[in-house]
Amino acid sequence: MPTPSSPLRIAVLVSGSGSNLQALIDGCASGLIPGQIVLVLSNNPEAFGIERAKRHQIPTEVVNHRLYANRAAFDQELTRLLEQYEAQLVCLAGFMRVLTAEFTQHFAGRLLNIHPALLPAFPGLHVQQQAIDAGVRFSGATVHFVVPEVDAGPIVVQAVVPVLADDTADSLAARILRQEHRIYPLAVRWFAQGRLSLTGKRVQLRDAQEEREAALIHPSGE
Repeated sequence: MPTPSSPLRIAVLVSGSGSNLQALIDGCASGLIPGQIVLVLSNNPEAFGIERAKRHQIPTEVVNHRLYANRAAFDQELTRLLEQYEAQLVCLAGFMRVLTAEFTQHFAGRLLNIHPALLPAFPGLHVQQQAIDAGVRFSGATVHFVVPEVDAGPIVVQAVVPVLADDTADSLAARILRQEHRIYPLAVRWFAQGRLSLTGKRVQLRDAQEEREAALIHPSGE
């Protein structure tokens, strides 16, 4: 864990555009996150997230998964680089590779992911269309610790959005993404502050503000 005089050293793994990476970069720049992104790592040489990092003078590395014989060898190279850069927290931000159990266990308790659904509902891919097809009234985003099982780790924070009658997968995804950009920096901030504790499947936030009678109702017929 970081000390008051030592900002949290964060590594971010991306495969695509890196909009959540940008939210974390902005969070560090504004002081919301008491940390520093020391590495942006991608499996995709064409990922725009690499360009985002370079614009902010953040070190980058590319580990092209196509050049490795298997997932274990690929993950071993990821681990080597993350240790080389002394990452204290690893954030998956649209990283489209399933990680081995060995990798997730090595970084247990310091590996976060963001998922565009209200886990444990709708893990995996194409989750916005899944939510629409299921007829749910709410969807949202989840930040969770990563475990070997996909999208099954302990939940840190969630944001909820309504599913509208005329929603498409794209329109719902856009509404959820705006909330992803809000809650991922918050989760990283809490980690950096040492406010998160993990017991089994449950994450506790020290000094959390909770509203016992809070409720959302959608749709409203009145």
